[in-house]
Amino acid sequence: MKKLIVTADIHGSHSSWLTIKNLLGPLDELAIAGDLFDTKYGNFTNFDFQPESIKKDLSHFNQVFYYVYGNCDSPAFFPGFDTQIKFKAFNKSVILSHGHRSLSYSADMDIIIQGHTHLCSLEKKGGQIFMNPGSITFPRNGIHAYGVIENNSASLIELKTGNKLIVLDL
Repeated sequence: MKKLIVTADIHGSHSSWLTIKNLLGPLDELAIAGDLFDTKYGNFTNFDFQPESIKKDLSHFNQVFYYVYGNCDSPAFFPGFDTQIKFKAFNKSVILSHGHRSLSYSADMDIIIQGHTHLCSLEKKGGQIFMNPGSITFPRNGIHAYGVIENNSASLIELKTGNKLIVLDL
């Protein structure tokens, strides 16, 4: 894995999905912290709301991806996932959840990723990294952001400029 791209709260936006896909290099992996499809509340009258197209894309997706259901996702629409998962990236223990439910995790987790708030944040508490990539579709603070985890750092990137908003050493 070259890097892990982290996103959340796409809410069925096909253009946002295509943007995230275009950020991925051939060796990159993707973590989606929920509300990818928004098949509970999504606006089917909006042309950009295309959860079926995203689902079809994922059936042919060539890269490793980690996905958890958010509060707006219907598990029946895209079965086989859960509300939280744990995995390893860059020799670090990662837990991924949406954030609409309380999360129990142990102190041995290195990176905790959650979405839900549509507000990007990245902080280090003790030896743990807490990341919320925000939302490139509907950010609540106007900052369209996503996260990147690499071999020795975690960062938040502003989509429009490509500028790193914050970088933390792992």
